[in-house]
Amino acid sequence: MNSFSSPRRGPKPNLNTRDNLIRAGLKTFHAQGFAATGLQTIVAEASVPKGSFYNHFESKEAFGVEVIDAYSRLAEENLRAFLLNPELPTLERLEAFFDDRIASLTAGGYGRGCLMGNFSAEAADHSALIREHLEKNWNTWSQIFESCIAEGQLEGTITNRLPAVLLARFMFNSWEGALLRMRVEKSGAALAEFKTVVLGALLCP
Repeated sequence: MNSFSSPRRGPKPNLNTRDNLIRAGLKTFHAQGFAATGLQTIVAEASVPKGSFYNHFESKEAFGVEVIDAYSRLAEENLRAFLLNPELPTLERLEAFFDDRIASLTAGGYGRGCLMGNFSAEAADHSALIREHLEKNWNTWSQIFESCIAEGQLEGTITNRLPAVLLARFMFNSWEGALLRMRVEKSGAALAEFKTVVLGALLCP
């Protein structure tokens, strides 16, 4: 008698389950918020069994961190494509980036804003882990703005001589505030005001 048992046969694990769950998290958290979105909603959106969730993530908090990082990576690619484009002067890069964001937000009905901003308002006070990842990703984004502004100062198209790091952080913080006002008013007025003040006065006083 063969002492070795035959390998158990059955369906192979879906290697895309983890990515499907993260994509579902990006969609549902952005639409409904972190606290209001239950795991059942996430697994239903991902079309996977609920038990599969815990094969990939220890908790909803750990999952939230993965969603934040995924969102940040996607946004970072977009930021780099616009703000580090050597074919355009720095002010034109910034204008093109914000015009693109405003167009997207307008098309979306001013309803969702920035997922990282939403997480910051909703979960940063309650989860040290989420707060840590938010801070790391905020800093990464801000550094891309800083690089663009510093380049503009060197080429003379940005005439404000305050440190680029300070200008970048202020610009970024102001943009996130404008997004919150946008969601309250369901209007692009705050976004247009942001662009007018930052590009028309702050960077080139």
